[in-house]
Amino acid sequence: MEKDIQPSDGIIVIKNLTKKFGDNLVLDDVSVAFEKGKTTVVIGPSGCGKTVLIKHIIALLRPNDGQVYFNGKRIDDQPEKKLEKVRTRMGFLFQGGALFDSLTVYENIVFPIKQHHRVKNYERLDEIVETKLTMVGMNGFQDYYPAKLSGGQKKRIALARAISLNPEVILYDEPTTGLDPIRSDVINELILKLQRELGVTSIVVTHDMTSAYKISDRIIMLHNGRIIVDGNAEHIKKHPFPVVQQFIRGQISETDLKALRVSIDDIKISDID
Repeated sequence: MEKDIQPSDGIIVIKNLTKKFGDNLVLDDVSVAFEKGKTTVVIGPSGCGKTVLIKHIIALLRPNDGQVYFNGKRIDDQPEKKLEKVRTRMGFLFQGGALFDSLTVYENIVFPIKQHHRVKNYERLDEIVETKLTMVGMNGFQDYYPAKLSGGQKKRIALARAISLNPEVILYDEPTTGLDPIRSDVINELILKLQRELGVTSIVVTHDMTSAYKISDRIIMLHNGRIIVDGNAEHIKKHPFPVVQQFIRGQISETDLKALRVSIDDIKISDID
């Protein structure tokens, strides 16, 4: 499924990327371009390399082979010092939110702003925090600590922090994991809102197909370290590959099902003296 793409083909371009951990091949010569202003959802079974892929986008991981480009410039070979500026242009919503428990909501949101010296007049911080919290429907929670927040509220605060530096790209790692269907849909609506109002490029890793169908302009599926499907929601729903249908329907394969149906009566266990 991988195509011969060029660094100018998207705001983020991954070209011939291979990643191994020891002898474990996680990503196998993957090439994909992410179009500016669009939402791309990355699906696939656990361990297929989805999170590893997006960590390469922000250079938290470096490839064994291949390249990563942001706005036409290669970033995977850059030193950490130069990557700081690149990373301020990307927001990352971690799976667990990754809020600092010892800091208030206000302090969590201003942390990256202060860290990267993005505001010279600190009197503006109150206004910035209020704006970001209002965007995620959480204004008024400035003085709360994460321990006092629900799972859904933590995700929304983490999202407010992710947009604190006005990023061009937002990376979401399993944004609806651990949330009930209603709270999950709140996150879906926020992803759509930020794309619409801020014009951001969104890359979302998820197992949640309800979310994937709702928020995506495009869905790609990873399997055994490679992209096996790339298209819109309707293309994915109608795709003939059995492995695709099993995943999107949440169905176990016949081979695995047969193994699970083996009865204890079918297993001969020798007596232990």
